[in-house]
Amino acid sequence: MPSLNNFVHLIILFLLCCLTMITTGSAAEPASENPPAVKSGYYPPSDNFPPSAIDTTFFTHVYYAFLVPSNVTFRFELSNETALLLSNFTTALRHKTPLVKTMLSIGGGAGEEVAHIFASMASNPSSRSNFIDSAIEVARKFGFDGLDLDWEYPESPIEMKALGHLLKQWRREIKKEAQATNSQPLLLTAAVYFSAEFFLDAVIRSYPIKYMEKYLDWANVMCFDYHGAWSNITGPNAPLFDPNSNVNSIYGLRSWINGGMTANKLVMGLPLYGRTWELKDPKDNGIGSIAIGPGPGNGSLGFNELEALNEESTAIVVYDADTVSVYSVNGSSWIAFDDAFTTTSKIGFAQALGLRGYFFWAIIHDSNWKISAQGNQITIRYFFFSVKQCCLTFSFL
Repeated sequence: MPSLNNFVHLIILFLLCCLTMITTGSAAEPASENPPAVKSGYYPPSDNFPPSAIDTTFFTHVYYAFLVPSNVTFRFELSNETALLLSNFTTALRHKTPLVKTMLSIGGGAGEEVAHIFASMASNPSSRSNFIDSAIEVARKFGFDGLDLDWEYPESPIEMKALGHLLKQWRREIKKEAQATNSQPLLLTAAVYFSAEFFLDAVIRSYPIKYMEKYLDWANVMCFDYHGAWSNITGPNAPLFDPNSNVNSIYGLRSWINGGMTANKLVMGLPLYGRTWELKDPKDNGIGSIAIGPGPGNGSLGFNELEALNEESTAIVVYDADTVSVYSVNGSSWIAFDDAFTTTSKIGFAQALGLRGYFFWAIIHDSNWKISAQGNQITIRYFFFSVKQCCLTFSFL
């Protein structure tokens, strides 16, 4: 049975859901009208965590992260080592129970070089065709169920327009290939910025939501990396809400829905890692404190690593209700992260808002599936009658 603190938190979460519904005019429809939920995670290859170690009990889709096309031909030139990794990934998951869909993610946050490759590729139909044909070929060769574009990020309105054309052409070729081979069409998804508009950048631009709504199966919204050691001010890695800033998940998801993206085409990102700082003054150790640089792990730790570090030390773990996040303090070390409780709260919020589901980055950083399992721990039914009349019920299994 939930504690009093948990109950109070659920009331706060309920009010946040209502507030978001008022400002977006969106709410979940009855479950029978919704497409199947997505519970997914990204898997970067790891010698210490083979694909066979993935527990598919907690997922519907698992993403292989990442492949990058050639910067000359825009096709995929696979080494023998990469081909073996792809084959091992799909083969291992194909023999799992329950079965999951396998997705091949292209790109990733590897810096400006990858973003420039995408910008050049997407700029004209011929190079888009080379990229699309090669992506479909690789997906089919290794038995993937779908493709994912992780372009971080289109840097101008022109590149955003090119992204829209890329998705339109990509969907057309997926349909054509499926008809020609009498196969199930590949899924097509994209990993995107937390907000539909880059309102923090010098160059203001917005995603081509009209194209994304029409041509993607869903978009994976990266609701994390809001704060980090690139700034010498401590802050939550993935705040659900922030009373002092628009840099939070509620604002970002609301911008996507208000921009025209259907809620059930949005999948909320959840971090399996924390951001770390070294405090200037260990006595000034709350959110918004001054830091002098990155903390343990050079600014980032996987959940498994930070959990072990907190348990081995005398770290104090603090829950912050304003942002629905936690942080730990150990001397001058400060770590912002999400635990099982805040993750469950965010999954509940995503379901209440009528989102398609959630994804984790990255599943190799979990600790005995402690966080990934949270989607299986809570059932939320949301009935929306009007803006002023709604009911949210939680049942813990």
